[in-house]
Amino acid sequence: MTNLKRHLQAETPANLPIWREFGMGIDWLSLHYSPDYFGLGLPKGDKSAVILVPGFLADDTYLGEMYYWLKRIGYRPYMSKIGRVVDCFDSLVNRLLKTIEQAYQETGAKVHLVGHSMGGMLARAAATLNPEQVASVITLGSPFRGIRSHPLVLGIGELVRKSIKTQGKRPNQPACFTAQCGCKSMEALNSHFPENKIMNTAIYTKQDGVVDWRACVNDNPATNFEVNSTHVGLAFNPFVYRLIAQRLAQSHAKEMKIVSQESRVA
Repeated sequence: MTNLKRHLQAETPANLPIWREFGMGIDWLSLHYSPDYFGLGLPKGDKSAVILVPGFLADDTYLGEMYYWLKRIGYRPYMSKIGRVVDCFDSLVNRLLKTIEQAYQETGAKVHLVGHSMGGMLARAAATLNPEQVASVITLGSPFRGIRSHPLVLGIGELVRKSIKTQGKRPNQPACFTAQCGCKSMEALNSHFPENKIMNTAIYTKQDGVVDWRACVNDNPATNFEVNSTHVGLAFNPFVYRLIAQRLAQSHAKEMKIVSQESRVA
């Protein structure tokens, strides 16, 4: 068993300053006064598909700012179409896989996934299940190493688990909506991420008031990027937007290099 899998099996409360999240308005204001919001000085997109995946308790709506920004800088953005993130993890990933398939068919190229908080966990699981259609995954404050969160967040998660159980959606999965669930999607999240096929980026903040930032980083420090932000504000932070633009461009350059090498071999 890898260290990553051992971390994922633990769901523990963390003594975090959740009051810091009131500062997310500063992130939002900073974005709208930043040249990055208008795409100034950022690498231009290649019209490839970028799917945005929302976090726990939310739906696609709050990612609208990022959606239109991606369109401005030259990408073809997609909303996840998974609904509100208060459902079985496997069901959410299955819906995301359908959106990935749609975007792949419509653009004829591998897609990129950007997931905020739990959305990043969904993105990593979906990419692991379908690595042939995904070029890169960018996570924003996503605790894919283990659910170490503020007690309030863990408490709400327990209510969601009870709701799923009451509705009888997964009678064969008693550990549904936990890291111990035996569904294919959670097993994919727990398994080794295919970094040899998919470019991986973890953006995190040590000011996070919702999840422990140490659960949001990869073993490879070259793929981790720290920003000064709140947890919620990661979806609106100008430094995050700049990093997303840079990493998407790097992913495209990497794909072009691979295609060029394959052409020479052929």
